[in-house]
Amino acid sequence: MDRKSKSFLEKYLNNASPTGFEASGQQIWLDYIKDYTDTYFTDTYGTAVGVVNPDAKYKVVIEAHADEISWFVNYITSDGYIYVRRNGGSDHQIAPSMRVNIHTDKGIVKGVFGWPAIHVRTPNKEETPSLKNIFIDVGCQSRDEVLALGVHVGSVITFEDEFMVLNKKWYTARALDNRIGGFMIAQVARRLKEKKKKLPFGLYVVNAVQEEIGLRGAQMIAHRIKPDLAIITDVTHDTTTPMYDKKKSGYQKCGEGPVLTYGPAVHNNVLKMLIEVAEKKKIPFQRAAASRSTGTDTDAFAYSNEGVPSALISLPLKYMHTTVETTHQDDIENVIKLMLEFVMQLKNGHDFSYLK
Repeated sequence: MDRKSKSFLEKYLNNASPTGFEASGQQIWLDYIKDYTDTYFTDTYGTAVGVVNPDAKYKVVIEAHADEISWFVNYITSDGYIYVRRNGGSDHQIAPSMRVNIHTDKGIVKGVFGWPAIHVRTPNKEETPSLKNIFIDVGCQSRDEVLALGVHVGSVITFEDEFMVLNKKWYTARALDNRIGGFMIAQVARRLKEKKKKLPFGLYVVNAVQEEIGLRGAQMIAHRIKPDLAIITDVTHDTTTPMYDKKKSGYQKCGEGPVLTYGPAVHNNVLKMLIEVAEKKKIPFQRAAASRSTGTDTDAFAYSNEGVPSALISLPLKYMHTTVETTHQDDIENVIKLMLEFVMQLKNGHDFSYLK
């Protein structure tokens, strides 16, 4: 990874982009990708799209989602403590003792998730963290003092954790799910530009909002673009870390390549082509199966409009929905390579239909 890519990645990951509040992260992403696309546009809720060859009739999407899980201020007590509710799949178990940023019109307000000391908890009868008992302390002793800081019901809250590198080859950060996807699709656009590769079709590089609360951004943008093909990238679980049941979750491991998923929303002919490209270019990959839905923006694109042939390329990830999400740099590179090689070999107007 060169210096420009690394700088973009760190800035993009360290920025907060909670679901529904993605604009600042989207601007960072757009500022980077503008140099590698012919044009761009955004929609009402903030999904950002860079377009290569925008006049082409045949439209191909590569997509990631931009939003991260977070919290909302839900209730402020008379003595200044704040109770929260989720914005997406935030984990109450990891909250105690974490530092947070509360985003207000006056700027960032610092806070911490407090928790009773071990000395005063009764062994074998300890309460576990839940939405009923986790709370934030912002250094105030009354509701009015909290309100004076600019904090109010509905203020959005993110954890205060930044990008770091483990053992020179592992990336750790809050919200790799799925801003690392936004980084990877941006790298595809950059490499196409640097290779001076002229595509015979339109390539729509889509960074969608509001995935964490129901694939909403993808639903909206799929109807606007009306693509002929969609390749989605998101993260999936490294099931080799402690406490996973492989009989239930399957086997996927960081460092062993992108994960290609089988499932009803994944178009078998697109998946077959991805596998053929991976094998031809000697790109390592793994396989997974999804029951009913993939739980990613793949589902939104696949079932949009009159049906869009769609497939999912997943990045193995440790510790999903925590502040220490961790992934291997080799897998990032191989996801980029697979998307890039797939796009470069794709023929204009290719018909992926099962029956012709």
